[in-house]
Amino acid sequence: MVTRFWWVRHGPTHEATFAGWRNVPADLSDIAALTRLNVTLPSEAMLISSDLSRAITTADTLEGRGRRRLPHDANLREFNFGAWEGLRFDAVATRNPELSRAFWEQPGSISAPDGESWNAVTDRVEHAVGKLRQAYPDGDIIAVTHIGVIMSQIGQASPGGAMDALGYKIDTLSITQIEIGPDSRRIVAINHCP
Repeated sequence: MVTRFWWVRHGPTHEATFAGWRNVPADLSDIAALTRLNVTLPSEAMLISSDLSRAITTADTLEGRGRRRLPHDANLREFNFGAWEGLRFDAVATRNPELSRAFWEQPGSISAPDGESWNAVTDRVEHAVGKLRQAYPDGDIIAVTHIGVIMSQIGQASPGGAMDALGYKIDTLSITQIEIGPDSRRIVAINHCP
C-alpha cells in the first residue's frame, strides 16, 4: 500500500528573514494561484497543516471538495532557527560566518544557536509522517507546511539525502508529491506550480 503525500508550501510571507517558528501571516491575495492549486490537488484527501498561522490559513483555502481536515500538527513546523529567528540571511552570515556556512553545506547535526539541526527536524517530521502513514496507508494526504519540512522529505526520498534536497527551489504555493510505501519512497514531482 502506498500513501501519496502532496506537500504544499504555504502562501508567501514576503519575509526576508528567518521566519522559523514565528507566526508570520501568509499573503493569500492571489486567488487565481490558490484556485489552480485547489483544483490540482486530489479531492477526497486528508488535509493537515503545521500549527503555524501561515500554514493554517493556507490550508483553510483548500478545505472542501471532499477533503477531511485533520488537527494541526506541531511536528510539521518549520525549522526552529533559535537565535537566528527574525534575522536576515546576511546578518546571520556576519554574526556566525563559519556556523551559518556549515549549517547549509553540512546538513546533519549542525544547528543555529538554540535552534534545530537538519537531523532533528527530519526526525520530528518523520514522526508525523509515520503516524499519518499508519492511519492512512493507502490514501492521499495534503500537508500544508514549510520549505524546511518539504526539503526534509525530499532528502528522505533522495539517494543524496539532505544535500540533494538543498539543491531544489521550493516556491510558495507549490506542490511536491512523494509516494511512500512500506519499503520505499518515490518522488513524483518537486516544486510543481500549477
